[in-house]
Amino acid sequence: MALFITDQCINCDVCEPECPNDAIYQGEEIYEIDAARCTECIGHFTTQQCVDICPVECIFVDPDHEESQNELLEKFHRINPGAIAVGSGD
Repeated sequence: MALFITDQCINCDVCEPECPNDAIYQGEEIYEIDAARCTECIGHFTTQQCVDICPVECIFVDPDHEESQNELLEKFHRINPGAIAVGSGD
């Protein structure tokens, strides 16, 4: 699954630079997450970096973009060709 940011976002600017896939961007009113680029940090980190750093806890799994761990890892490899995924041994 990709993540999404709720309207509780306070535009604090801390999540955007933490995203290793450049999936977070400033929307019209709040930050948003591009589901096509979000891997929930799978491949890069063992935890979701934006969720870890968000001071208002407004980032959640997006039920409209369900993906398995394997699908997220495949997305990681598409976005980062040739990269070695953290913790995967590949």
